Amino acid sequence: MSKSIFIWSSAALIILALAAFGGWVFSLPSASATAEAPLVPQEEMDAMLASLKPVKRERPLVAVIGINDATETTDYLVPTGILRRADVADVVMVATEEGPILLFPALKVEADTTIAEFDAAHPDGADYVIVPAMSRDDDPAVLAWLMTQAEKGAKIIGVCAGAKVVGAAGLLDSRRATTHWYYLREMLRRSPTIEYVADRRMVSDGSVVTTTGITASIPMMLTLIEAIAGRARAEGIARELGLEQWDARHASAAFKLTRPFATTVLANRMAFWNREELGIRVEAGMDEVSLALVADAWSRTYRSSAITFASSASAIVTANGIRVIPDRAVSNWPEDHRVSTFRDQPPLNALDRTLEAIAARYGERTTNVVAMQLEYP
Repeated sequence: MSKSIFIWSSAALIILALAAFGGWVFSLPSASATAEAPLVPQEEMDAMLASLKPVKRERPLVAVIGINDATETTDYLVPTGILRRADVADVVMVATEEGPILLFPALKVEADTTIAEFDAAHPDGADYVIVPAMSRDDDPAVLAWLMTQAEKGAKIIGVCAGAKVVGAAGLLDSRRATTHWYYLREMLRRSPTIEYVADRRMVSDGSVVTTTGITASIPMMLTLIEAIAGRARAEGIARELGLEQWDARHASAAFKLTRPFATTVLANRMAFWNREELGIRVEAGMDEVSLALVADAWSRTYRSSAITFASSASAIVTANGIRVIPDRAVSNWPEDHRVSTFRDQPPLNALDRTLEAIAARYGERTTNVVAMQLEYP
């Protein structure tokens, strides 16, 4: 088949797909609502900070739980990286089983320990358990472990769609909560007694906290640092991350499924002949927060996937002790298919630069799709 025939045939497939789903697609709003994030009363933030104060240990123990075959990249790595950078707690990356953790949509890492090993070493449980989004909300090992940790007094923090996992464990029944905008209806359908709270990036109810989409893990971790070590320490870490201020404000109405979002995703997915593998060199001592944000963003374009490479297949240890397993053991990658983690920039600046690079490569509509998935204000 000639290239021109191939392209026209693929274009026809897109047209047919649009026709098949046209009624649904064109029923969607043409744009997200323009919305202002309302102020959060100071007493509400004070109550959240009070609920997050450590009560079990002077130096808290934080467990970040993941399943081995599919745990969300940013949800798993960013809380770990930020809390270890702050050095206000002992942070342990936990897996359900032995072996590496395959993250989605990008990266592969080695966990520090398994659930069984963690329980043997810490029979009294963690102070905090951070729950990322997972490909399965009903993993029996995770649900049983979360319930046990809650019974032992751990504060449970459901990051992004990790709130669905917390809900599946029964820990959000009759509580106030939030989650990633795309999964909100699903969470409420499965856990109908949850009281959804709009216009908040994080919601606290008793010993459980939940957040909105992927990048909400950043203000959530800063809030946890403030609760553990004070405002000054949290502000210092925020500056290192490239963030001047943070709070729980969120313009929930601005995040919803729209016609441009759906049609861009469909067109990008159908254009399989333009799919690219973009290489990210992983190096010892690199910033794991930047790596996670950059790899996550490039892998959400529906046009590209981020592939890590290094000269050896051995795990590469990041600045704060995360062991990243390279996808490819190669010494180099074609220059026009390499992307940067902007090592000279703070992590959030690196994300901004990455979104600019995505716009230059694939256009503004694809960049908007990525930002919506990341729920990046």
